[in-house]
Amino acid sequence: MELKWLKDFIALHESGSFSKAAEARFVTQPAFSRRIRSLENWLGVALVNRDSLPTTLTEEGRLFVDDAQRLCNEMDAIRARLQSRKNSHSLIFLAQHSTAVSFFPSWIQTLSPLVGDTLVKLVPGNIHTLNESFLAGSGDFMLTFGSQEFDNPQVKRTSLCIQVGTDTLVPVSAPDEYGYPLHTFAEGKSCRLLAFPDETYLGSLIKKSAIANIPGRYRFDLVCENEMAEGLKAMAKQGFGATWLPSSLIKQELAEQKLVILGAPFPTLELRILLYRNRHSTKPEVERFWQYLRELYGQE
Repeated sequence: MELKWLKDFIALHESGSFSKAAEARFVTQPAFSRRIRSLENWLGVALVNRDSLPTTLTEEGRLFVDDAQRLCNEMDAIRARLQSRKNSHSLIFLAQHSTAVSFFPSWIQTLSPLVGDTLVKLVPGNIHTLNESFLAGSGDFMLTFGSQEFDNPQVKRTSLCIQVGTDTLVPVSAPDEYGYPLHTFAEGKSCRLLAFPDETYLGSLIKKSAIANIPGRYRFDLVCENEMAEGLKAMAKQGFGATWLPSSLIKQELAEQKLVILGAPFPTLELRILLYRNRHSTKPEVERFWQYLRELYGQE
């Protein structure tokens, strides 16, 4: 038995669709279906009518919904109580790799008078892993770039959110000896591109909103993928290819002309930086920090 199976089942009940529930739980639909089947095997009853469209629950499934929610709430409360003892006098931030490197250090420094002697813990990772950890109560806050992926009932039920900053994804390349980009689009020439993987938020955004809008007459070769923005920056500085990076991450490189910004047809993309707070946290330092941010940014 795994707690995530119960949360999967609740998401399926709320959305009424395997595909929507899988998206809300940040897993593929086949993996989500296997997890629901595992729950049914453990219980020894069918919870879902798979022959009907839209998806409906069996009588046993409808009876089990309240039990599943109660069990999840009880386990979350136990976990929160134990972690509050372990992590007292601390603020735990889960953050996407890019925001952890490019935004968090200077942001938390500006808030240092508020933080005081409180221990700040930063846990970087990819957004899907972080979201599951956040929903499980493993962090007080989650720092991410704005994404419609988080506009779902499960996230809204368990968290509060404010915008704490903005950034811009800018296309860059190392310069040649004359200061011109080493890699760019040109008629009859293929451009070397470095990219975030498609399954990451930035990778998906760049693919849909940047690469997809490049005119068809231009050709490119994807020569490297890396979910770490610092890794892509290092490769770009070495002249391995062109890429998109958060502007806050490359201020020094641009100032020193180790990287140069590319013009059309390379688009720039605006980013919102959001901070999610675990709605059910009882730690007083979390509440104080959040109330200060609400007053500072004037939103929730």
